Amino acid sequence: MHDLLPPTVAVAVAGPADFSGDLLPAERAALGDRAVPSRRRDYTAGRVCAHRALAALGLPVAPVPAGADRAPVWPAGVVGAITHTDGYCAAAVALATDLRAVGIDAERHRPLSEGVRRKVCRPDEEADLARLPAGPPWPTVLFSAKETVYKVWYPLVGTWLGFPDARLTLDPDAGTFHAEIAPARLAAAPVPDPPSTLTGRFAVDDGLVRTAAVLTRR
Repeated sequence: MHDLLPPTVAVAVAGPADFSGDLLPAERAALGDRAVPSRRRDYTAGRVCAHRALAALGLPVAPVPAGADRAPVWPAGVVGAITHTDGYCAAAVALATDLRAVGIDAERHRPLSEGVRRKVCRPDEEADLARLPAGPPWPTVLFSAKETVYKVWYPLVGTWLGFPDARLTLDPDAGTFHAEIAPARLAAAPVPDPPSTLTGRFAVDDGLVRTAAVLTRR
């Protein structure tokens, strides 16, 4: 993820031992005792990475529990995101004085099922994807980018953003994506100045699709 984000963002990627690392008491309490093993491993790796990223920013290690919506609850003055998929996990954090929001996502390099593809891709996006050169699984890139857009949107706005609510275009030469949020979602946002557009970066390598974006302060 380091290659997709500006230097103001600290990133930590999990190693094998991090999936069974140590949690802080507040993090263990938020996870609970009934989490299935896969959820426990992913949650643990995410928090271990978050601790390492906070330390890289020069901040003390602090709990990053999950809220009722399962989103990470960052320490005051910090923005960030966590992603995990099939043995890969990363966390990215920044100071809230530098950025309004950070979003990251990773997916395995494989095609989406037809059912998922219909939910993710708008008809105009399908038309765009059909014109892109053969190679990467473009619908998967689009899916990952929309997950990143949501991770930027939700902490700021606090409302749901469905797949059709963000119109994405991909630039394979630049390795970037651009998102435009549906006017109806912007009008219904309960906060002033919700993000209406977002530009991020993507990479397809080592069996992964990775996407990231930040929202800067004006």
